Amino acid sequence: MKVRKAVITAAGWGTRFLPVTRSQPKEMLPLVDRPMIHYAVEEAIKSGIEQVIMVTAMGKRAIEDYFDRGYELEHFLEWKGETALLKQMKEISGMVDICYVRQKEQHGLGQAIYTARHIVGDEPFAVMLPDDIIFGKVTALQRMIGIYEEYGAGVIAVEEIAQEDTTKYGIIEPRLVSKGIYEVLSLVEKPEPAKAPSRLGIAGRYILPAGIFDILNMTPPGKNKEIQVTDALQLLLKQQKLYAYEIEGTRYDTGTPLGWLKANMAVALKHDDFGPELRKYVKKLL
Repeated sequence: MKVRKAVITAAGWGTRFLPVTRSQPKEMLPLVDRPMIHYAVEEAIKSGIEQVIMVTAMGKRAIEDYFDRGYELEHFLEWKGETALLKQMKEISGMVDICYVRQKEQHGLGQAIYTARHIVGDEPFAVMLPDDIIFGKVTALQRMIGIYEEYGAGVIAVEEIAQEDTTKYGIIEPRLVSKGIYEVLSLVEKPEPAKAPSRLGIAGRYILPAGIFDILNMTPPGKNKEIQVTDALQLLLKQQKLYAYEIEGTRYDTGTPLGWLKANMAVALKHDDFGPELRKYVKKLL
């Protein structure tokens, strides 16, 4: 069955960005000239996704407004003769079919995914964490959909991480299948470095079967007393195989202020309009 739907989780409190996230959704923080969540939606579209299911929460209305039609703004831009900007605004509101569902209680990524079960229905689907922004010649999600179609089983994105960072990621026990593709033998959430089965950490992209919803419903709280999707995937392994794709390209973790700053700097330096001038300014600062 074709992967047509993507669940983008955007319901977290954004506590690492307080106090700015008291009133500003973390996902709407700018990465150069567009909000971070724009990149996730754009990747979904490039990967052939037909419908995006956005899991939000109270205080996230700005996300809905961003992807909606802004008739007053469009009229103003048309009146000013800003045809290029007008075209861009219309393109944003028409990017893809987006629907929204609210996660009313914050009990982890597993519960956020479970919240979308009625809209996903009985078909495989993608999950995207907008904190992880991945650039490459082919989108990570598109490559993962191809692997799903080839092997007929769920796929998770992984990246080799530093040994000391295993406490920040779900870690897999891999068996190499072909270059960059592994069969997942087991998973563990945020293990201590000495207990980590590998250095391959989950990198914010999943292709999951619809059966994961029943498993999430019976998955007990794990690390941080949250429903961990990693724990649910470990249970899924008792029923079917699971594969991992080691991402190609560059991943930016914008989930922390430092990671967000690094991503902004890296993307801005490559920007056609102001990259060259910014490069001169950075050299001056150094």
